[in-house]
Amino acid sequence: MEFTNRTVLVSGGAEGIGFAIAKALGSSGMNVVLGDINEQALQNALTKLSGLGINCKGLVMDVVKPEDWQRAVALATDQYGALHALINNAGVGGKPGPIENNTLADWQWCIDVNLLGVVQGMQAAVPHIKRAGGGFVVNVASMAGMMGVPYGGEYTATKLAVAGLSEAWAVELAPFDIHVAALCPAFVSTKIHLSERNRALTHGQTTKAEEIELPDPDSVMSQVVTNGIDPDLVGQRVVEALNAKEHYIFTHPNYRAVVQQRFAAIDAAFARAESSPIVGHLSSEPLDAFVPQ
Repeated sequence: MEFTNRTVLVSGGAEGIGFAIAKALGSSGMNVVLGDINEQALQNALTKLSGLGINCKGLVMDVVKPEDWQRAVALATDQYGALHALINNAGVGGKPGPIENNTLADWQWCIDVNLLGVVQGMQAAVPHIKRAGGGFVVNVASMAGMMGVPYGGEYTATKLAVAGLSEAWAVELAPFDIHVAALCPAFVSTKIHLSERNRALTHGQTTKAEEIELPDPDSVMSQVVTNGIDPDLVGQRVVEALNAKEHYIFTHPNYRAVVQQRFAAIDAAFARAESSPIVGHLSSEPLDAFVPQ
């Protein structure tokens, strides 16, 4: 994968996974454009990247707003001449809990940011990457994109969608020399469990920021996220995987058994369908769909 003197746009790039990927790609020679909803964090991130000798620009953006995406790609092309890559990273953790406790507003927030934010990023950036002659896209999904997570319905739905869309886009964009990958980390030490703090900025929540009930630092979710792996490992892993042109980028090989259990259950379900007197005769029919190899 070619990085030197090419330009990447990173959404949610001021902190956590987004910043770590931006730093790793910038250290590999890329010009970096950061977009983030938090202005102070954005300025801090740009200062850090500049201190490392990385060419970088940034803008305050909300990934649910198409006009912000247009401003982001315009900044990239105006400053560096072309856009070659996109890291669709911005995301929220949703509100974990029983299905009956999640409101439609909770669902809409998660879908708007985690799913439609990714879609809008693709729609804004891909035409520019095509004009540049190709490049790459990394859509940040999750291990939740590989399996259902109880009490995490909103988050699971959006991350499964991002993983599936990445598979489809990988095939669609391959003829344009655009490599598409889904990044599926497990727990990383980020602030995703605090994402409710930004909800008022994107969805007009009337509650004052200081009144928002944030997760208890001693709660299970807070602990597992806080004790997750260093984001820098994720950034380095992304560069490694892009060089190998991997379509699925995993950072936690210890979760392999969990994914294998899911696919074993799926495989067993196919076996039952093959032996079914109702649909078994379809086993020899030619395939009419495909996935990235």
